[in-house]
Formats: sequence, structure tokens, C-alpha cells
Amino acid sequence: MPDDRSIIRLSEPARTGTEADLVREVLDGAIWHGDGPMTQRATHWLRERLGAPGALMTSSCTHALDMAARLIGLGPGDEAIVPSFTFPSTATAVALTGATPVFVDVQEDTLNLDPEAVAAALTDRTRAVFVVHYGGVAAQVEELRPLLQPRGIALVEDNAHGLGASWQGTPLGRFGRFATQSWHDTKNITSGEGGALVINDLADLEPAEILREKGTNRSRFLRGQVDKYTWVDHGSSYLPSELGMAVLVAQMAAFDKIQAVRHRVWDAYAAALGPWAASVGARLLRVPEGARHPAHLFAVIMPSAHDQPGLIGHLAQRGVVGAFHYQPLDSSPAGQRLGRTPEPCAITALAAQRLVRLPLHSGMSVGDTERVIDAVTAYEVR
Repeated sequence: MPDDRSIIRLSEPARTGTEADLVREVLDGAIWHGDGPMTQRATHWLRERLGAPGALMTSSCTHALDMAARLIGLGPGDEAIVPSFTFPSTATAVALTGATPVFVDVQEDTLNLDPEAVAAALTDRTRAVFVVHYGGVAAQVEELRPLLQPRGIALVEDNAHGLGASWQGTPLGRFGRFATQSWHDTKNITSGEGGALVINDLADLEPAEILREKGTNRSRFLRGQVDKYTWVDHGSSYLPSELGMAVLVAQMAAFDKIQAVRHRVWDAYAAALGPWAASVGARLLRVPEGARHPAHLFAVIMPSAHDQPGLIGHLAQRGVVGAFHYQPLDSSPAGQRLGRTPEPCAITALAAQRLVRLPLHSGMSVGDTERVIDAVTAYEVR
């Protein structure tokens, strides 16, 4: 078996060399809790990067999704449409409010939410649609908006993969009433854990601040708008610590350099593995014209369910970590108990059985990339 030091891992957190200095700056200061100078710097960077009216840093993308569901006002008797092919947090945010997650299928070429499936699943109880930009490739928001806006249905972008991506020149995260970001250490930039809620309507900003600050108007107090703060509504503690935000600020400063490496790896994979996939009956996911992706992940859809574990095992023998991805939420124990599935999610099931993700992170050298390509193309499809 390969030595641990030679293993090419699926993902690794980016390292800029400045994280420790900024963490030390926090440790030497008086504010370690949330909403200090580092949180403010990270928030400003995200707002500027997206051109968003508002943003709030959170302790996770899951918490940002929770906030979005609560700010929309989801509750018992309501429904929210979510893709079956996503991380459970997208659906959990809906279920925690007492509303019903309605699972629909994705499109075969991008694994993004299928607008036709959404249209068929709409009912008079639908209050929201949660769209996931899989791999940071834009979902078809221009087809979803006309379905939702006349009915007053909120669009939420789960943009955990999509920082740095755009559709027709507009950054992902600017199409929904809310969007969420993830700073988990599998993401392009990271604070280890963490997330953000992007707010595209300023009318939602103050209610979001109250929800995030344990139901208090403390944010107004910190801005000098009230002389004391008190409990005013439902809320919880969704703030990240300054220590994690210091790491994130370091990574934000190096974002373009990190992205350049990731795109080098992604482009090399696409050039070498596109012809290989076509020759063996596998396929790569499509990036539609007009979509700018962030090189978040690279996946191969294998010809059969046997080839998913086959390729993953083959790569492991060569010191390369490959992995499957999401499992269908519609057939999960919680999904069957808490959700509703109007139509079978056949493409989701196929993706869960056949998709293999390849290593992609900013620590990969040209040699690492070539090793992965050589290992993949040496696999014999069953």
C-alpha cells in the first residue's frame, strides 16, 4: 500500500501561510467572540465579492440554511422543494421548522435541480424552493424564477460549492431572496467550520440579525442605535468565533491565487479525461455556456454501479483518494419519514451509484494531477 505521505487526498484545506499571524492577532486582543474586527473584515469581503446588500457570518452553512428557512416563515403545513441529490442540511433546514421537504430530481448533465420537476411538484402549500448549485455550476435559475415569483415562492440558493462562480456575469448567491455559503474545510476557502447567510433584500437584514443574535437587538446596540439591548423575537446563537474568522480572512486575501491552482487542476482533468470517458462509456458533468464554475469539484459518472467502487478501489491502490457523493434523500430514513416525493428521483439514484469524485485542492502539484490522470485512465471498465 502507498505510504501515507504520498497519498493524494480528495480535499485539503488551503494554506496561505498567514493564518497563524491573524489568529495570533485575535489571541493578543480583547475580542474572541463573534462580530469582532475579523468577522467584520470577512463580512465586508463577501459583500464586496458578491455585490450583495447584506451578509452575516454564521457558525456553519447548515445554520445559514436554518436561518433562511425561519426567515421565510416556514412552518407546519408548508412545503419547500429541495433536490434529492444534496447534503442533508438542505432538507433538515426545512424539516426543523415543521414544514415538509418535497424531494425532486436533478438534471442528468449537471446534477442541478430540474425546473420541470419543480413545476410538477408545486402546490398551494409550496412556500420556498432551495436550489443547490452542484459543484458551483449554476442551476437554471432563469427558468425557476418565472415559476416562483408570481406565486410569491421564495428562492434560496444553497451556494456551498459556488463561491467565485457566476451565471451570465452575475455571481451565484445573488439570484435568491437568500443564499448560503460554506467555510467547511472541504471548500475552496475555509475557516475549518463556518458559513454565511447572504441577504439580497435589505428588509430581511434586521430580522436576520435578531434571529442570529439569540433573538435580541444586540446588533443595533453595537451600532449605537439603541442604548440597551433586549429580547425581541425568536433566535439562537449562530455567530462564529473571531478565531475561525481570522483564518478565513487570511484565505479570502489569497482567494484568487487559490482559485488559479484549482482551475489548473480542473482544466487538466477535463482535457485528459474527457476523451477517456467518451472511449469507455463514462461521462463528465457539463458546464453550460454562460456558467463560470469555481473548480470546486471534478466528478466522473461511471458506466455502471459496479464501476463506482471499482474505480475508487483502483485509485486507492495507487495512493489516490476517490469518493462517491450524496446519497438520495428521498429514499433515506429521515426523508421517507419527514418528506414527500411526488415522482421517483431516478437520476439522483443513478448519480449516487455511479459518480466518483477526484482529488481537487490547492495543495496539488502538476505531478499530483498527472498521477491522478494516469491512475484513472489505467482503470479497466467492467
